[in-house]
Amino acid sequence: MDTRHPLLERCPGSTDTPPIGGCRVSIIDTFMAPPMYKKIILIDLCSCFQVLYKKNNPYRFLCTTLVLFRPPEVNLTVGVYAAATTTSGGIREVAIGWSRGGSNLRGQHIVILYRKKSSMDSQSSRMICGANDPAGGHAGEYTQAKIKRSDFPSDFVFGSGTSAYQLMFANKMLNIIMLMHLGWIHLNVIKTYKGGPRRLVEGAWATGDKGLSNWDVFTLRTHGKINNGSKGCVAIDEYNLWKEDVALLKKVGFDSYRFSIAWTKILPGGRLSTGINREGIKYYNDLIDLLLVEGIEPCVTIFHWDIPQCLEDEYGGFLSPRIVKDYCEFAELCFWEFGDRVKHWVTLNEPWSYTVQGYVSGTFPRARGGTSVEPVTAISRHRYGQGALSIPVDGNPGTEPYIVAHHMILSHAAAVDIYRHRYQAHQGGKIGITNLSEWFEPLTDTTADIEAASRALNFMLGWFVAPIVTGDYPPVMTENVGIRLPSFKPDQVELVKGSYDFLGINYYTASYASVAPRTPGANYSLPQWFVGDRNGMPIGPQAGSIWLHIVPVGIYRLLIHIKKTYNNPTIYITENGVDEVNNTALTVSEARFDDTRIKYHQDHLFYVKQAMDEGVDVKAYYIWAMFDNFEWISGYSVRFDIFYVDFVNGRFTRIPKTSAIWFMNFLDKKPNLLKIQAEENEGEHTSVKRLRSC
Repeated sequence: MDTRHPLLERCPGSTDTPPIGGCRVSIIDTFMAPPMYKKIILIDLCSCFQVLYKKNNPYRFLCTTLVLFRPPEVNLTVGVYAAATTTSGGIREVAIGWSRGGSNLRGQHIVILYRKKSSMDSQSSRMICGANDPAGGHAGEYTQAKIKRSDFPSDFVFGSGTSAYQLMFANKMLNIIMLMHLGWIHLNVIKTYKGGPRRLVEGAWATGDKGLSNWDVFTLRTHGKINNGSKGCVAIDEYNLWKEDVALLKKVGFDSYRFSIAWTKILPGGRLSTGINREGIKYYNDLIDLLLVEGIEPCVTIFHWDIPQCLEDEYGGFLSPRIVKDYCEFAELCFWEFGDRVKHWVTLNEPWSYTVQGYVSGTFPRARGGTSVEPVTAISRHRYGQGALSIPVDGNPGTEPYIVAHHMILSHAAAVDIYRHRYQAHQGGKIGITNLSEWFEPLTDTTADIEAASRALNFMLGWFVAPIVTGDYPPVMTENVGIRLPSFKPDQVELVKGSYDFLGINYYTASYASVAPRTPGANYSLPQWFVGDRNGMPIGPQAGSIWLHIVPVGIYRLLIHIKKTYNNPTIYITENGVDEVNNTALTVSEARFDDTRIKYHQDHLFYVKQAMDEGVDVKAYYIWAMFDNFEWISGYSVRFDIFYVDFVNGRFTRIPKTSAIWFMNFLDKKPNLLKIQAEENEGEHTSVKRLRSC
């Protein structure tokens, strides 16, 4: 049957003969077709071809011209292109794509019309059609029709994640910016004020009495580091909209909400001796209580990269062993204040990102690294964005990342020890750590590239997981880093080994890894490099961020690897998600359609289920994220989330995308209307009791 995309019609004057070399046209995949494109007419696709890639490449891309019709009120410059992939057997794939200005056909802007299956597919798209793919390369076909909530155990947790800095403190930081512009407050004064930033600005900003974090100062001082000069001070104002956000979580049907505690919100001066901010404690108590009233389990991340700036200024933060004591004071305060209701704790989020981005590439605070740019291919591209290749003014990437990581591991283990000895028996919770990992595929089948992929995995995941499982770093790290890698003392081995009840895993993407010559000198660069394509063919469709290619089978291979390598631990997938470019030319009505995100989660859930069927102990799946927010160095240039947030009008309106509606139907939590009515009637006569036991 000849199935046609509704945006396409035959060329004027064409007959009923299929237009592509006698092959029938059918839609086999679609990526984010914006609704404003009303009609695209195919024009003589079999002529006017132009070779775009080198001669010897067996996958040559051929292009012609398409004519675009759009509503006259849409004043956009849009390039529209067609492409065909050829082999010696003729045309293999035909697609159309479009971009707003320029000729970038980003992966999410492609509609594939025809694909001829061939033996070359497994070579050109190894990650999708490889021999180890349990779905045989057809996860999308399966999940569209079959993946459902009942495929997972009844106690399997579905949740959504956020972090404090990305969501909150709009009003607080806007007041600081105002004071800075008026000349009443200067960052250099904050830096040298030994009493901590809290007292300096006391009474000067709105409510909450929050101290300055490293990200507050970083975004204010270094505009060029953040895409479009964005600041987290805008955020999405969850500080004032938290009740509405909890209602949306319940409406979608999530079982759990993962959020982080802002260190400077409850300890503005960084440690207990400078005082506790009771208003900050009250905010989190109220949030936790409401979540539980609505049947949503809180999962709390203690540290999500926002360290008090006063501790950075005093002794260098995680560069100093002094951080372990201060971090443990913060963590224990959280256990004491919230642990009677919080049953799942995450000590650290993605210590790899904090370490490498802050002390190698210099793209996160403290913005330290090499004084010359290390090749981006020598470092995993995760969370790279515009400005990522700027040169830090200070640092030593050959030693500092390993020191920072060592202190982060010790901080984690010390906090777990406190929880287990003082709180766990009474409170009954679980505690773990969340680590990031891509999946790394060898660029070629050579032994050298296979070893490079394994080494890359050890330097990203094994760096932080091996110590808490085995008590030491992976041997490959010791071999490559040598004396620059700190060692654990005997008492520290005892503290670190086994310091987890579960492992949190954040997975987004995959990369190819290949062997490369070692860079001279004591730096971070390893003898491998990372790329997102092979012979011009991407490892998966590119999402909104340059580092994120969509490779669902990667999560399956990563989970199987963890099971085999680390004694099959209990795993919570604490982040999984995909972004799109924040296209400000789209209206809200147009931007809320995110079919790519729906397919992303369908396919990843399929592979999670496959891993579980093979014995991997996965207990939870948290999407990233619930609401569009400040995405670190990408600022507001990309959107990861299932609720569109309107940043423009200042009201931060939350609007459900089609993915939010998909999850609502997938989770299928139908409200008990009789119970709701009874609770409302009771509420007219009695006050709601607080859930805290203290």
